[in-house]
Amino acid sequence: MPLYDRILVPTDGSSEGELAVCHALDLAAVHGASVRAIYVVDTARYAGMPMETTWEGVGDLLYDDAETALETVRELAADRDVDVETAVVEGSPSREIITQAEEADCELVVMGTHGRGGIDRLLLGSVAEKVVRGSSVPVLTVRIGDGEEPPSAAESAGATDSAGAEESATAGGTSAGETGATGTDPDGSVSDATETG
Repeated sequence: MPLYDRILVPTDGSSEGELAVCHALDLAAVHGASVRAIYVVDTARYAGMPMETTWEGVGDLLYDDAETALETVRELAADRDVDVETAVVEGSPSREIITQAEEADCELVVMGTHGRGGIDRLLLGSVAEKVVRGSSVPVLTVRIGDGEEPPSAAESAGATDSAGAEESATAGGTSAGETGATGTDPDGSVSDATETG
């Protein structure tokens, strides 16, 4: 019996974010699941902008970026023969991701994390960490943003674990936002890498 029937993946349109999208699509292909891909237009971030004529086109630009990002997801899904539905939503990214996952009856959220640690994490926070803490749906984080190029559809279609990705699944905010992965170094020794959302 498949573990997942429906997977939510948020995208920000970045090339790094494609790692998380590819991982979600590969999981969906293995489990015969469908994918709901969303792009959250962070309206809170732009609410304080002066509404002068120079800013009139900002909304259009944001929605253009959203459609471009979701079109990329549709293309990657077609390469893997995975059913995907897409949506552009407005609001706080972490809140909207949690809401969409719960309302769409998703069994898993797959999203990227930049792996910030230390003072950066305390000062900047993390959308992924907020989702992990607040979601009643299990969250799988894929570490991105370390300068690695996202795999092509052909490269990642053959493996469910994207090259260089560290991930963990947590449920219902039971994690403190830190997840560990153990691997083998090139010299054969075992290493323990801690990922912070």
